[in-house]
Amino acid sequence: MEGIVSQRIGAKHLGFGAEVKSDRDRQLGELLAQVEPADLLRFGLIPEFIGRLPVVATLDELDEEALVRILCEPKNALVKQYQKLFDMERVNLKFTDGALVAVAKEALKRKTGARGLRSILENAMLDVMYDIPSQDRVKEVVVNDDVILQGTQPIIVYDCAESA
Repeated sequence: MEGIVSQRIGAKHLGFGAEVKSDRDRQLGELLAQVEPADLLRFGLIPEFIGRLPVVATLDELDEEALVRILCEPKNALVKQYQKLFDMERVNLKFTDGALVAVAKEALKRKTGARGLRSILENAMLDVMYDIPSQDRVKEVVVNDDVILQGTQPIIVYDCAESA
């Protein structure tokens, strides 16, 4: 009988070989996922309010990959918005993969999540957005990771018209 029970339960379910983490090593999302109504009561919320919360749901923090996807994939993604702005000036805007990863890493470092992506891009693109309309023959602007991390100017590619 004991052999059957130990086979069905398994050693990991009993705690043997389990990965033990302290509260400091856990991410905030992991800790908040374990919140119970009694915890909210001890935190100071009144019972009438807690009773009106049918479900306590938590969200995990976004990782670097998710932030890069937020920059590129949605219909109104920030990268697409900036490309559209540059299209109005007949300039092609390109972001390197390194630049997108750098923006995501900067947002993680600042702990601003997806809301901080716009301000990071805005800081990097501000000067070039004001300079491009006054310049002639600009064909393309390339934003790489140095623009995001070190504040350098984006690479500007000019259209060389042949003289007759």
